[in-house]
Amino acid sequence: MILAQYSDIINTKAKESVTKMTNEEILKQIKGGLIVSCQALESEPLYDSYIMSKMAYAAYLGGAVGIRANTVVDIKAIKERVDLPVIGIIKQEYNDSEVYITPTMKEVDALVNEGCDIIALDATNRLHPNGVTLEEFFTEVRKKYPNQLFMADTSCFDEGKKAEELGFDLIGTTMAGYTEYTKGTSLPDFTLMKRYVTELHTPIIAEGGIWVPEQLKKAIDIGVHAAVVGTAITRPRDITKHFIKAIK
Repeated sequence: MILAQYSDIINTKAKESVTKMTNEEILKQIKGGLIVSCQALESEPLYDSYIMSKMAYAAYLGGAVGIRANTVVDIKAIKERVDLPVIGIIKQEYNDSEVYITPTMKEVDALVNEGCDIIALDATNRLHPNGVTLEEFFTEVRKKYPNQLFMADTSCFDEGKKAEELGFDLIGTTMAGYTEYTKGTSLPDFTLMKRYVTELHTPIIAEGGIWVPEQLKKAIDIGVHAAVVGTAITRPRDITKHFIKAIK
């Protein structure tokens, strides 16, 4: 117990002494590695910023090169505990839109103010709140924050191509299978990863449906810049269900 507390103190002190990395250094650090998504919604048993920070610390000790996290509260707690690049999002639902991952400037502002290394937002073909198109939204975002790294959460190739044209810094396969027009897609979407890597020039982040190490290796071998794994590592309720399904 004492050793664990001492380790936490050392890690916190190291965190305090580290200066903010440049965008180039952030991209270099995550290249070829595993980013662990540490998220829990209010309806989930591990919903607690302290628990998410400990999840992130465990991922750090295990060799993760970055963390993906939701809400300013969780991100703040995680940044205080680990010195890893953070992909920040805010999941916020609005009545007039299906988009819920960092959907408006309000969420972007909050994530920038918290010092997120990378900010991910929904880059699907769906309209953002108030009928705003992705092009309108991201043009405004990029103008306001020209030096911030932004990741496009996409579901299909056309969205990734458009995201590259708009100037996103990273493109993820995050939303594959989660939009109306990609429902039923087999995950992980290796086909989309391959096409992105082959036809686009922006760093690609594999995300969505990676459950076993072999799938992670396949994604990296395809040539993605990095890969995100969440549920298979940090959601014990879902992991338990996954195992139970095999024996019923």
